[in-house]
Amino acid sequence: MTSFEQRPIKVFTPSYADDTNTNAQNLTVKEIVARLPEDFHVTMLCESDPDPRLKLRRHTRFFRWWAHGNTLRLLPHCLLRPPDIYFFPRIGPLDRMFFNLRNRFRLKSTLISYVVTDVNIARATEMIARSVQEGDIVFGNSKHVSDSIWHSFGVRASTIYDGVDCRYFFPPETRAGRKISTVLYAGAFQPDKRVDFVIREAARLPHVNFRLAGKGVTEKSCHALALQLGCLNIKFLGHLSSRRLGEEMREADVFLFPSIVEGNPQVLLQASACGLPCVAMDCYHSEYVLDGRTGFQARSDEELSARLDCLLADAGLRHAFGAAAAAHATRFDWDDIARQWAEVFRDAIEERFARVRSGQLRHEAM
Repeated sequence: MTSFEQRPIKVFTPSYADDTNTNAQNLTVKEIVARLPEDFHVTMLCESDPDPRLKLRRHTRFFRWWAHGNTLRLLPHCLLRPPDIYFFPRIGPLDRMFFNLRNRFRLKSTLISYVVTDVNIARATEMIARSVQEGDIVFGNSKHVSDSIWHSFGVRASTIYDGVDCRYFFPPETRAGRKISTVLYAGAFQPDKRVDFVIREAARLPHVNFRLAGKGVTEKSCHALALQLGCLNIKFLGHLSSRRLGEEMREADVFLFPSIVEGNPQVLLQASACGLPCVAMDCYHSEYVLDGRTGFQARSDEELSARLDCLLADAGLRHAFGAAAAAHATRFDWDDIARQWAEVFRDAIEERFARVRSGQLRHEAM
């Protein structure tokens, strides 16, 4: 019988390889795939030019994503030549059809789900619930997320953290003192992110500069609110590349992130890696921010404002927290994390071969 070590491991992920795509989930997959050994043959989606590291990787295949008809184009690939591993399912029609076909035709593919947001039965979408319940192996990107999977679905999930791209996110040589402090927000403009809170803080603190990076459905209303409140100290930066975001973080003094629905936000780790103290909400217990050591995790809006004021008023505290944050961020190295995923993939295939050898699965299923 052929050993899994003597054949390539085929991985399919419905994630985008585009160099300009800065969505957190796609960043995660790009960083993992870029570091996988060559015996992993990986297929990804792509709308434009792929990340150069992936383009140069010998065994990476890109499926061009068009405006229409993608599911019908991709299904034969998943059905006629099923991947060994279907990694990080999302919530689109392709994933839904793959799940249905996998169950109907008993496809051999091992489904490895990675959940990156706090889940509960009331809030989880159908596809997130299916990813958890039908996944052969399930991971969360924080202990809090893994615990929420267990409490909501009774499924045991291990934890693998996201990492930080040190090409773009690193501390400045010096953070020169400025007469006017700068508060940075970066993230999607969506209701749960509560960018309006940042704008109201800017109105409360007219002597502080506020810079907001990102785009989304609430962007227009946020511009209107800033105008209504007469905020002349706000600059909307739009969508930023990772390189530009790192530069903004190194120029800021405090990172403010009032979002209330998260998993383990990469942007907090990116800010920490840039030596930037963070003020965020406690409700998702991010391990990227050590409360009272690298930043603050607040339990209410009033506390969020008070912690922001505390950092703005004390340059020494900002410096101490920033140095500790940069040191803490080094614990989340993509090379180490990618090795964890490679081990997970290999173990999943080895387990399947073991089940074949023991007669639990027909040999043809491999």
